[in-house]
Amino acid sequence: MRGSLPISRRSVFKWRQVAIGTLGSAKIMFLILGCLALTILAVANRNRTGSSSLMGWTGDVDRSYSPRGRYSIVMNTWKRYDLLKKSISHYVSCPKLDSIHIVWSEPDPPSDSLKRYLNHVVRLNSRKDQQVELVFDINKEDSLNNRFKEIKDLRTDAVFSIDDDIIFPCSSVEFAFTVWQSAPDTMVGYVPRMHWVDRKKGNGKYKYGGWWSVWWTGSYSMVLSKIAFFHKKYLKLYTDEMPASIKEYITKNRNCEDIAMSFLVANATSTPPIWVKGKIFEMGSTGISSIGGHSERRTECVNKFVGEFKRMPLVPTNMKAIDGRDSWFW
Repeated sequence: MRGSLPISRRSVFKWRQVAIGTLGSAKIMFLILGCLALTILAVANRNRTGSSSLMGWTGDVDRSYSPRGRYSIVMNTWKRYDLLKKSISHYVSCPKLDSIHIVWSEPDPPSDSLKRYLNHVVRLNSRKDQQVELVFDINKEDSLNNRFKEIKDLRTDAVFSIDDDIIFPCSSVEFAFTVWQSAPDTMVGYVPRMHWVDRKKGNGKYKYGGWWSVWWTGSYSMVLSKIAFFHKKYLKLYTDEMPASIKEYITKNRNCEDIAMSFLVANATSTPPIWVKGKIFEMGSTGISSIGGHSERRTECVNKFVGEFKRMPLVPTNMKAIDGRDSWFW
């Protein structure tokens, strides 16, 4: 009898452990099923009411229609109507686009046929959730400064400045827009450039560095406004605060308004721009950058603006934003 007692105790202990384990598993299973049921109820309630009110929780507010949730295109054009039509047809279907402002500086107003065509394209290709507004901003004077003239009724904070001969995938535009939203006081763009100290001339002189100098060193201090995001407040700042001598220089030489905007933003923020990696498709090849002596004229602009600003405000950087979803190598 005594010899069988320990065996009996061990058996009881074993069955007790099994029972506890089974009960624990049942509790865990019950907890999982309970959580699953609550999740289903929450989703059903949110779908029915538009936002969840279960246990007092409220879902995130849709900010897509706020000034920060959309952007406006400001497109510079000059007697390239076929390119203008292609660009408008492409960009009007991009998500989060609120309006397109065409900067018109030609001596004659846009023709009725051009306006009819573009308005038809906008109505046809606008996304169902947002009808894009198309506006011709007519200017009396032919000046590159017009592309940065203040737009009084602009509904968005973000301005996407672009030339009429550039086609850019909507997905890349959206990525650049999200980068800008993370740093709305700076310029965000796809065409980086650099300024360099001219060691030969000295005395605070600088040289303009084109794409190859950026490619070689990885450094840049500007992103060109031919394809860039910036805050609409800089349109007002350019209109009201940019020195008249710089505006006159730009109008006379038909060059360097993009450098002037880079100076303006850097002077206001003391921060560098952000270069976003992406592939650009240029439909035209008759821009001023294709003319001989372009770099020399840009160097002259840089030094002219340094003199007007009384300092060099541009801030060099090596940072580049890359969309990891489309890149194998970072």
